[in-house]
Amino acid sequence: MKGYSEMQFDLLSPRHQLVRIMQRIYYGGMTTLSGGNLSIRDEDGTIWITPSGVDKGKLTAADMMCVYPDGTDEGLHRPSSELPFHQAIYRERPDIKAIVHAHSPALVAFSIARKLPDTRIIPQAHRVCGEVGYAPYALPGSEALGESIAKTFAQGFDAVLLENHGVVTAGQSLLEAFQRLETLDFCARTQMYALTLGKFSTLSDEQLEIFEHRDNYLPTFTPEMHSSHEREQREKLVDMVQRACERHLMISTEGVASTRLDDSAFLITPTGFDRPSIDIENIVLVRDGQQENGKLASRSVLLHQAIYEKNPDVNAIITAQSPYATAFTISEKALDTKTIPESYIMLLDTPEMPYGTQYKQPEHIAKMVAEGHPVLLLQNDCVLTTGKDLLNAFDRLEVAEFTARSLIESASIGELVPIGDNEIDDLVAKFLS
Repeated sequence: MKGYSEMQFDLLSPRHQLVRIMQRIYYGGMTTLSGGNLSIRDEDGTIWITPSGVDKGKLTAADMMCVYPDGTDEGLHRPSSELPFHQAIYRERPDIKAIVHAHSPALVAFSIARKLPDTRIIPQAHRVCGEVGYAPYALPGSEALGESIAKTFAQGFDAVLLENHGVVTAGQSLLEAFQRLETLDFCARTQMYALTLGKFSTLSDEQLEIFEHRDNYLPTFTPEMHSSHEREQREKLVDMVQRACERHLMISTEGVASTRLDDSAFLITPTGFDRPSIDIENIVLVRDGQQENGKLASRSVLLHQAIYEKNPDVNAIITAQSPYATAFTISEKALDTKTIPESYIMLLDTPEMPYGTQYKQPEHIAKMVAEGHPVLLLQNDCVLTTGKDLLNAFDRLEVAEFTARSLIESASIGELVPIGDNEIDDLVAKFLS
């Protein structure tokens, strides 16, 4: 959906919305050529739904089917064979306007193990998905399956795991329903990665409340002008966020990036905005503790501000929930960077800060960066990287994710044999002195 803001996406026709979201799901690896289906319900009860038996990677607007309230349909194909469960959910939940069904490998893994992924591993995920429902198995395309899923949605769930099948998510819009799918898929993958490391931790209601009560409502100001330097940095920030999404280091609901402009100002991504859709106009200028009028900076704005104030050499910050690195933030095992030379040179040691520090005591994190830790893990939240510029901070994010992935994937082979202390001293002398 590159090139579309959230508002522009909402103004797209149902046909084009279905195409755009199916592209995200298919090319994001969350369904197969033949699997999955999406629908949107109009105010008059008309349902727009993906067709049956058409390549999900090549769908066009003309392929989408329209099903009228009287049961008749219009289009080039047949409506999805799963239309009955879409109709059943809409009957049970009049508030739902869109439905997504997919066969993400991670969520299928949970469905065949008959366990639910935990959305309490990070606060953002629980905020998007809430608790997850469970629907017993029934024949695909059958009325029985529709009844099973609809009854679970009727209990108030917005994300439901289907026994030995996949997942269904719903929302007030197709974008919201997709974001629930993507976020739940992230939770499933991150939880599985963490389990290879041992036990993992989840957040209590009290800890989740901390996330909801942060103050990012800064005083506002109206910029007199936007310098060439600022405009250039806006472009770089948008490019880096979109690349992070393409590289699966961020998803649509999670991830923050900022870049310093001068001693008193920086640019930062907005709060509550679909990450791949962010454009230069959405980026928020923060100057002298005030944010650009008419915009709302990320909930992490005070953390980023504290780091910039304490660290004059830091010119870019990224806080991201890349799944392998995030697995270490919820596990009991430390992220050991003494794997290959690049990992240690780029990351150094990566301490983990206790949950809530980023919200209540951001100056403590700023101090850790000043003490020589360009990369930090924030417990049950994210990996934080800093750099001399955006490219440097992004490079560290990628290296952190690759390092975490190597450690997790090596668990089935044997224990890590780290680079020795003498070799680390040589690396420090040659590359870090």
